[in-house]
Amino acid sequence: MQPTVLLFDIDGTLISSGGAGRRSFEQAVFRVIDRRDVCDFSFAGMTDRAIARTALLNAGHEPSDEVIDRLVSTYITLLAEELPYSDCRVHPGIAEALEATANRPGVAIGLGTGNVLPGARLKLGRVGLFHRFSFGGYGCDHEVRHELLRIGASRGAAALGAPVDACRVVVIGDTPKDVAAAQAIGADCIAVATGQYGLDALVACNPTQAFQDLTADKALGALLG
Repeated sequence: MQPTVLLFDIDGTLISSGGAGRRSFEQAVFRVIDRRDVCDFSFAGMTDRAIARTALLNAGHEPSDEVIDRLVSTYITLLAEELPYSDCRVHPGIAEALEATANRPGVAIGLGTGNVLPGARLKLGRVGLFHRFSFGGYGCDHEVRHELLRIGASRGAAALGAPVDACRVVVIGDTPKDVAAAQAIGADCIAVATGQYGLDALVACNPTQAFQDLTADKALGALLG
């Protein structure tokens, strides 16, 4: 089998954190810039730093790296406090997919997420999944989604001891932004309708394949090509 790098998105794809991320971000914005009215946009498919930048722009603030760093750091502190009380759950088919692909020769399982690494660790640690991913491309690697996926793909290829150009890279995500980012780096994309977007909306973005969730017939086969 061609060396394969799997990059899983977190929110809406692997898990739902019961709104903990949004609540924590909104509270972080309030603490840092004293505003409660600037986060009325969808976070779906956005990186943490892009969310912070958008909130600051909505508030008329200069989105300097220093303020973005402070906002994201405050968010992580609040997320750690919020998650233990949030209704977090793993989406259907994820546990089976991870089990089916684990320890398979020529397959590297990683993350491709807009979450900064500490946020990814907190969210997936809450449901006992973080240890399943030995590498990733994160929102702290790059603010632009397709660039963090490129970084994740390179790390996965290195784990396999193969050139990234020789690998099949597969992005598993739940938003049009995931599909577009995968396409931007020439990766396959398996879209799952476990987040805010229905199956028809995802199909319209032309992913490689789309499923209601990873329990669907042929979904595991699609992961492994």
